[in-house]
Order: sequence, then C-alpha cells, then structure tokens
Amino acid sequence: MRPVAAENGFSEKKDASARLGNSALLRAALQDRMETRIETLEEQVAHLQKLSDELSDVVARQETEIALLSRRVEMLLRREAERETDAAGAISLADQKPPHW
Repeated sequence: MRPVAAENGFSEKKDASARLGNSALLRAALQDRMETRIETLEEQVAHLQKLSDELSDVVARQETEIALLSRRVEMLLRREAERETDAAGAISLADQKPPHW
C-alpha cells in the first residue's frame, strides 16, 4: 500500500499540470479571438478609409462644379443687367423697388 501523502503529492502534481494545460489552452483561445477581432477591425478601417477617400473626391469635384456654376450665374446676372439697361435706358429691374413697396 502507498502512503496517503504520496498519493496526494502525485494528485497535486497532476492537478497543477492540468491547470497549467487549461491555462495554456485558455491563453491560446483568447489569442485566437483577439487576432480575429483585430483582423475584423483592420478590415473595417480599410473600408472606412476607402469611403473617406471616395467622399473626399466627391467633395472636391462638387467644389469645382459649384465654383464654375457661381461664375456662370454672376456672368448671367451681369448680362441681364446690361440688357435691361440697354433696352429700356432706365433703371434696371434689379435696382428697382418691387411694386408693393
């Protein structure tokens, strides 16, 4: 027969070994989960960067188009004011007060 202390010593070593094994498995599982989360976040960041670049291009294109349209409106307003002045020889409609004043 074995002494009880010897069995407990063996059992304690086995339990400690099992705990270390479980701990290593837990760490490995956590590391896999973290790597998966990091990959997912990196994909999302890449997608957001692409969207940001696309939106920046759209805004730049719209800024150019707005500047062009503003110049055209200004030119058309000047032309119309010249026509009104030349045609009537009087004050342009833009400078006259509305009839309800």
